[in-house]
Amino acid sequence: MRIGLFATCLGDTLFPEAVKSTAVLLARLGHDVVFPPEQTCCGQMHINTGYQREPVPLVRDFADQFGDASIEAVVMPSGSCAGSVRHQHEIIAARYGDAALRASVATVKAKTYELSEFLVDVLDVTAVGAYFPHRVTYHPTCHSLRMLRVGDKPLKLLRAVDSIDLVELPEADVCCGFGGTFAVKNAETSTAMLQDKMSNIATTGATVCTAGDSSCLMHIGGGLSRIKSGTRTLHLAQVLAATRTSPYAPLEAAV
Repeated sequence: MRIGLFATCLGDTLFPEAVKSTAVLLARLGHDVVFPPEQTCCGQMHINTGYQREPVPLVRDFADQFGDASIEAVVMPSGSCAGSVRHQHEIIAARYGDAALRASVATVKAKTYELSEFLVDVLDVTAVGAYFPHRVTYHPTCHSLRMLRVGDKPLKLLRAVDSIDLVELPEADVCCGFGGTFAVKNAETSTAMLQDKMSNIATTGATVCTAGDSSCLMHIGGGLSRIKSGTRTLHLAQVLAATRTSPYAPLEAAV
């Protein structure tokens, strides 16, 4: 299958290893991964903040970059960006776009997936050949859980990882408190929610907390590093990309 990889803003600027790992994983499974070089932001940040007309050029660019018929699927290591493409782009195109944009957005929407749902639902695979001999807990991000409804697909993938010690996260479905600009506009509430999430992570004894969104991991990881917890955050793609021949080599954990 020819797969178009969308990096996302955070992936491109702050967490490139999550994007690289997505490409490595999909290629290892036998697929042709292409990276449209002119891709930009999906526009989620603008839309969520109330600027709905302004992201029209971004929505159009996304449809242009990934609308090529030779691209059979669009995959991204982000539930929030996949949710924006699948749910918000049509709204923006309907309100502010023309007929051509509405048609192209609908075409791309139909082939866009978050990584875990693509692996489980489209490729029908859970065992991806990963090796990760570490204690891990999983945080389900809000957009993946509530908008895309990926359910336990990431957990199915993690349970099939060789040598992993997967520990259930208490109150896993509770938001970590990030929510993009929510964390800026409601800093005290966001911090309190983060504290609850970190306390629950601490009870697991995990050395790694994983999730499908770099944004949530940035928020949780920042908190864990400030309290010197010794627990690192790592994108799900990086866990799944690790193998016996190319194992995950963690940096020294914060202490």
